[in-house]
Amino acid sequence: MEELVRVPAEVRERFAVRFGAGVGRWCDELPLLVRELTGQWGLEVVAAGGGGTSRVFRCVRGGEAVWLKLTPEPAIARAEAEALRHWSATPSMVALLAANLPAGALLLADVRPGTTLRQRGWNLPEVASLLRDLRVPAAPEAGSVLRPLADRVGFLLDLAERRGRPVPAGQRAAALELASGGPVGLVHGDLHPSNVLAGPGGRPVAIDPRPCWGDPDFDAIDWALAGVADRAGLERRVADLAALVPGLSPDRLSAWCLALSALTADPLPS
Repeated sequence: MEELVRVPAEVRERFAVRFGAGVGRWCDELPLLVRELTGQWGLEVVAAGGGGTSRVFRCVRGGEAVWLKLTPEPAIARAEAEALRHWSATPSMVALLAANLPAGALLLADVRPGTTLRQRGWNLPEVASLLRDLRVPAAPEAGSVLRPLADRVGFLLDLAERRGRPVPAGQRAAALELASGGPVGLVHGDLHPSNVLAGPGGRPVAIDPRPCWGDPDFDAIDWALAGVADRAGLERRVADLAALVPGLSPDRLSAWCLALSALTADPLPS
């Protein structure tokens, strides 16, 4: 297990960009933390991976696969745990099994077969079903750790700038205006085909939320833009989604797409 839980150099570099140089100490101490948590939850680590904000370990517990997710920033784990509890009644979101929030640790259920929709492909009715399921009746409560959508949008715009993808001032202003208005609900915040897995019976299951409070139409942006060639194609896709997802505003979704197209995996050609 020791080799699996050690943080590789390239991951350390990525984490340093995201969290600062001090994250090196967390990386050094991660093997000890994993040993403590695997003992606490009865886990055996069998594989390692992760994204830009966490290390994720595929584990076995009682003969079943589970996922141990750890982040250097416990606030990220607190936000995800709060959102997953709001979504706990829907099978369209990965289930939270346990959490050690001071340690920035979440234990998540496995999703089978687990192929991403980016790999498998997808169709609009199944995506619409996912978007409907994620629109749970939730609203900010006292003590919520989730931030407003405007914070998430500002972060994405600033990150694009740091990565050399400047966003025109007009689009930035439009995006921030949209984020500051409209309906307020629970937003996944990073809902694209690589963060949705094929679950039992082919049902799409979302993972890795960057949750916040704001306009739920934000979660439809990548699906509206995927594969469209021009503005007319975008308007057709938006109309089709609006017909399938009650409460989705075609005007707001079109505005979101035009404001944030440059940040998505399938940007709208200019």
